[in-house]
Amino acid sequence: MLDLTHVRSVLTDAYDLAPSLDLANSMQDIYARMDRVVPLPDWAIYAPYVKAINALKKERNAVILGHNYMTPEIYHGVSDFVGDSLQLAMKAAEVEADVIVQAGVHFMAETSKILSPQKTVLMPDMQAGCSLAESITADGIEEMRAKYPGAPVVSYVNTTAEVKAASDICCTSSNAAQIVAAQESDTVIMTPDQYLAQNVARDVPQKNVVFWPGSCIVHEQYTAEDINDFRSWNPGTKIIAHPECPPSVIEASDFSGSTSGIIKYVTENKPKQAMLVTECSMASNIADELPEVDFLGPCNMCPYMKKISLEKILYVLHTMDNQVEVDEAIAAKARLSVQRMIDLSRELGI
Repeated sequence: MLDLTHVRSVLTDAYDLAPSLDLANSMQDIYARMDRVVPLPDWAIYAPYVKAINALKKERNAVILGHNYMTPEIYHGVSDFVGDSLQLAMKAAEVEADVIVQAGVHFMAETSKILSPQKTVLMPDMQAGCSLAESITADGIEEMRAKYPGAPVVSYVNTTAEVKAASDICCTSSNAAQIVAAQESDTVIMTPDQYLAQNVARDVPQKNVVFWPGSCIVHEQYTAEDINDFRSWNPGTKIIAHPECPPSVIEASDFSGSTSGIIKYVTENKPKQAMLVTECSMASNIADELPEVDFLGPCNMCPYMKKISLEKILYVLHTMDNQVEVDEAIAAKARLSVQRMIDLSRELGI
């Protein structure tokens, strides 16, 4: 666990990080990407960190991969590439850099290291885990294989390297249905998200989809009653849900899609009002690009994603601490599962 007192001492000695309205105003090009959701006084606090991080990235030949659930100052201020799990996994393999900083959660950093073993992968906070990833182990995979002999195991990328290594192929929320449909077996095992699996089963009725009973602490909190109540209070609002939500929530919504699918839907349809039934920062990160859309609550916040901050990003880039390593025997098997997903996704045109 990072000692924030030590972190701040190190950074204060090396950088001028005092809030500055003058600096904030001089960085209007960056601030314009988030000014709808980040007040100017807050930007005056963030600007010194953004300036320092962007300069240090050049020195280190580093890139920052920012997940869609990052807060706006990270997503718009310092991230070189942004997207959902699949997009970031592919960028990790493609990007030419010596250092990758994973602005997301730990399993994403593992995936980057699996696909780019020769690169240094830094995790701003090693405690940024994932309740869903932690819900299953390799033993759980073997338990499912014993119950359904011969059935392929499709594991969500929201899993540890060990679980990926024990699986046949990975998937994300954006390609899960296509990956499952492409399996030759009539029965397909999905782990660990029970709700994603149930939603895939609805979309791929030709397969017998069996699943591990895991779930995301953000998306499992939503209920159909919440959705129906909100709709009655805000008629005409388009309700857009992530497929990690329970099936009853998906049925009560107007559209369901992955993080990238949600962005595509809102961008193309530009509803007057929209509620995103997913992690809070999604709406914040696309609000400035779509001023004609009024994004309404409620939303749930991921406590793991919110462990990542500009302060921690700057610290690990400065010290090169928190390097993520994956045992090569596990990485080799996990790499096959992830690469099969990437190759099949490209083959299917998704």
